[in-house]
Order: sequence, then C-alpha cells, then structure tokens
Amino acid sequence: MLSVREATVFDLLNMQQTNLWCLPENYNLKYYFYHVLSWPQLLQVAEDHKGKVVGYVLAKMEEEDTPPHGHITSLSVLRTHRKCGLATKLMTASHNRMTESFDAHHVALHVRKSNRAAFHLYSQTLDYEIRDVERGYYADGEDAYDMRKVFVSTKASEKPTPPASPVPEVPPSAPGQVGAVEPPPPP
Repeated sequence: MLSVREATVFDLLNMQQTNLWCLPENYNLKYYFYHVLSWPQLLQVAEDHKGKVVGYVLAKMEEEDTPPHGHITSLSVLRTHRKCGLATKLMTASHNRMTESFDAHHVALHVRKSNRAAFHLYSQTLDYEIRDVERGYYADGEDAYDMRKVFVSTKASEKPTPPASPVPEVPPSAPGQVGAVEPPPPP
C-alpha cells in the first residue's frame, strides 16, 4: 500500500536522496529546511508499505505577490513507483493545502521542455496551462515551460486569470525525467 502524508523535518534526508536519484537539479539540505520551516503544510511525501519515502513534492508560497500564489519547487517519484498515480496525489495534496492554508489564487511551476512525462502530467492530468517559455532557464541551458494552474475560486468577486496562448509542441523527453524543478539556488 502506498500513502501520501505531510512531510516532517525527519523526512528531509530521504526527500533529498529521492531528488538525487531522479532529477538533474539538486538542492542542499539547507534549502529543504527552509521550505519545511516556512511552509510545512505544503511539503508532502509518498511512502510505501514499509514507510520508505518513494516520492515527494517541495512547494512554497509567494505571499508577497498579489494575489498570493504557490510555486512547485520540485516533484519526484522513484522509478520503481511511477505509473501508480503518486505524482498526482502529491500535487493534489499540496494544491489543497495551498488553498486551505493560504487562500492561494493559483500555483506555478517550471518544467523542462524535453520532459514529456511531466508535461503530460501537468497539462493533461492536473490542468496546468503554459504561460511562457523561459529560455535557458536550467543550468545546462535547456528552456523551461512556465506553467500555471488557477484554482477555482469560491468567492464570486474573484475572476481567474485567462489561460495563456499556446506554445509550440513539446519535443520527446530525455529518458527517465519526471517532475518539475527549478534550478538550485546559487551557493
């Protein structure tokens, strides 16, 4: 059985290890601590039946901007546990906490243009829209799609932001890449 729960400080090393195994953008432990101390309810982990962390979502809030909105920093699921719906469950749990705890209007993320699996997850399963292409976003020079999901508002006075215009077709993905990631902060 697989389950999703809120991450704790005790999960950070396992989250970092999952990141190192799965993604080309890696973060130092201090960056994970920053997230868990600032927005503890937004970090989610997926566990297997033995309690081993097999996936995570690292998210934050951009509260100084108006309206407040979330940002997905990183999403990763071990290869052995992909195609089980864990990425969707992790993202949905984080989305729910953004709206419940922070009244987030929307959530944004960046994804490599070559990462077709992640692009499909975001655009087809989770209803993200492409807002822009950021040229040379990643350290290796690859471009990123800047994507956004507007949350359905329960307030009649709020109107969602209209979707951006379409962006050219996504090329085939590099083998094994899944997840949204932002480049690591400079040392």
